[in-house]
Amino acid sequence: MRWKLPPKIKIYEALGALGDNRLELATDGARVRSSDGSKIYTVRWDKANMSISSDDNGSRWVGYLGYPAITLLLRKKMLKYSKCWTKALAGIPWKKINAQFKNNYADTLRVVHNKLLVADYDVQKLQQEVDDIYRQIKELKLNKIRWL
Repeated sequence: MRWKLPPKIKIYEALGALGDNRLELATDGARVRSSDGSKIYTVRWDKANMSISSDDNGSRWVGYLGYPAITLLLRKKMLKYSKCWTKALAGIPWKKINAQFKNNYADTLRVVHNKLLVADYDVQKLQQEVDDIYRQIKELKLNKIRWL
């Protein structure tokens, strides 16, 4: 069974998780802390079978590849990215902003983009980077690992 494609905001969140050093590698995957530190997600990875799983809500209940899995794929260099965006997206309180806007991702991205513009980042280049990572995810055709 294959993963659904994630909302693009999950790529932003994954880049931010790398920037915040919230990923801890494990033998068969990783643990990824949420942006507010209240949760730790477990990611399992089987490169030989191009299979991955994560216990975040989007992955478990909606069926799309969640940001913890994307974070691991970025770290393992399965997805190419520019490290400047991890710095740009570090320190973003994703959970707080998403809660403020009742998980309306368009509103969350507006806030994030505004913060980046104030910090003099080229948001259009970031959007192109996210589009490229999204395309790479699509091309990977990742399978799901079943949770026990």
